[in-house]
Amino acid sequence: MKAKKSKNVFKEGAISPGFIAESIGKHQTKTDIGAHNIFLGQVRSDQIDGKVVSEIEYSAFEDMANEKFHDIRESAFDKFNLSCMHIYHSLGTVKAGEICLFVFVSSTRRKDVFLALEYIVEEIKAHVPIFGKEFFEDHTHQWKVNS
Repeated sequence: MKAKKSKNVFKEGAISPGFIAESIGKHQTKTDIGAHNIFLGQVRSDQIDGKVVSEIEYSAFEDMANEKFHDIRESAFDKFNLSCMHIYHSLGTVKAGEICLFVFVSSTRRKDVFLALEYIVEEIKAHVPIFGKEFFEDHTHQWKVNS
């Protein structure tokens, strides 16, 4: 069996609602799927030391990150009864209120999509080398610390 090649999951800038809707719409013809689950990571306008985050600039070691995304994808397919999975992450600038991470999983049964989605998002946060530089309304910045 030939190993699947890792896919580029990165999109420049914010992930648009139209892109998300189109991705969901493409699954209407897949009649063996009984459940979908979606995670949308959105940039918050956090207040840190009295300053408000206005945007985050994402960067990554892209080749390494895509390999990690691939590993997470394969692991999730091994652990859960999934029919389909899509992962997209932003690179570049994403303003507060915009979407930076889109994970979409499908299965014949709902329980699998709930368990798989949590697993995938936690694995991404823990293992994928993506970096965010938070820019504040006063034009200062700092590297984001994941929580």
